Amino acid sequence: MHEEAIRKADVLIEALGYIRKFHGRFTVIKLGGSVMENPESLRALLVDIVFMQTVGMRPVVVHGGGKAITHAMEQAGLEARFVQGRRYTDEATLDIVARVLAEEINVDIVRHITKYGGRAAGLHHKTTQCLFGRRLTLPDGKGGDIDLGRVGEVTEVDAAPIENLCLAGVVPVLPSLAEGEDEKLLNVNADTAAAAVAVALKAEKLVFLTDTPGILRDRNEPKSLFRSLNPDDCRSLIAEGIIDKGMIPKVEACLDSLVQGVEKTHIIDGRLRHSLLLEMYTDTGIGTEIALKNAPKQPEVRHAISVRH
Repeated sequence: MHEEAIRKADVLIEALGYIRKFHGRFTVIKLGGSVMENPESLRALLVDIVFMQTVGMRPVVVHGGGKAITHAMEQAGLEARFVQGRRYTDEATLDIVARVLAEEINVDIVRHITKYGGRAAGLHHKTTQCLFGRRLTLPDGKGGDIDLGRVGEVTEVDAAPIENLCLAGVVPVLPSLAEGEDEKLLNVNADTAAAAVAVALKAEKLVFLTDTPGILRDRNEPKSLFRSLNPDDCRSLIAEGIIDKGMIPKVEACLDSLVQGVEKTHIIDGRLRHSLLLEMYTDTGIGTEIALKNAPKQPEVRHAISVRH
C-alpha cells in the first residue's frame, strides 16, 4: 500500500516541474478524429483539459467534426463530396457544417468541460467570432484553380476574446469556422485553424490529437514511433512517403506554426487515456514532438497570420 502511495507521489513530483514551467502559458489543443466519437476517450481528454486549467495553464480547444457533419448530411439527403481531401461546401452543406460545429459539437464540449469541474465558453458566429479568412482554391494541375465553394483558410485571428477568457479561468472552445471577406462563413481545415490560433497566442505548445501513436516509420509497428523530429526530418519523411495522406496537413501546420513563434508542437494518440497529461507532464511523453531545435534551416511559411488586438 505504501509503495503505491509513494509511486503516486513520485508522479506528482515529476509533474511539478512541468506545471511550474507551463504556468500561465497557452496550449492550443486540436480535437478531432475518432476521439470525438468515443465517449470514454473524450471524457478522459476533457478531464485532462480541466486539470491543465486548474493548475494554471491556459488550454484553448479548436475542433472539427468531419464524421458528424457527414452523418448530418446523409440524414438531410445530401451526398458528401471531397476534392483533394477537402469537403466541397455549397450553401446547403455550409448550413449543416455551421449547425453541427457551433450548435451541437461545440455546445457539447463546453457542457462536458463544465460537468467535469471546469469552465468553458464557445467562441463562434453565434457568440463572438474570432477566426477570419478568405476563400480557398486548389490548383488543378493545368494552370487553373478548383473551386471548393465556401471553403477557406484562416488569415486573421482576433486574439483578445480568447486571451480574456483564459485570464478569467475559462477554456475557450472554437469550431473550425471563419468569417470570410463577404462576412459569410467559411468551412476551414481544423488543423490549420488550430495552428493559426496557436500563432496568434504565441502558444507554448500546439497539440494535435490523432488516431495514431504519432509519426511512425512503419504504421503497423507502434515501436517505430519517432519521439522527436525537427523540420528537416519532417521534409525528408514526406519526401520518402513515410509522412503521407492526412498526416501531411498536420505536419505542415506544425512547421508553419513553429517558424511563426510557437515553441513546440506535438502529435499524439487521442484514443489513449490521459494522453494529453502524459505528453505534457512526464519526462518521456507518449507521442511525436516537432520543434525547431537542431534544425539547420527554418521551414517556409505559406502565409502569415495577422492578429487583432
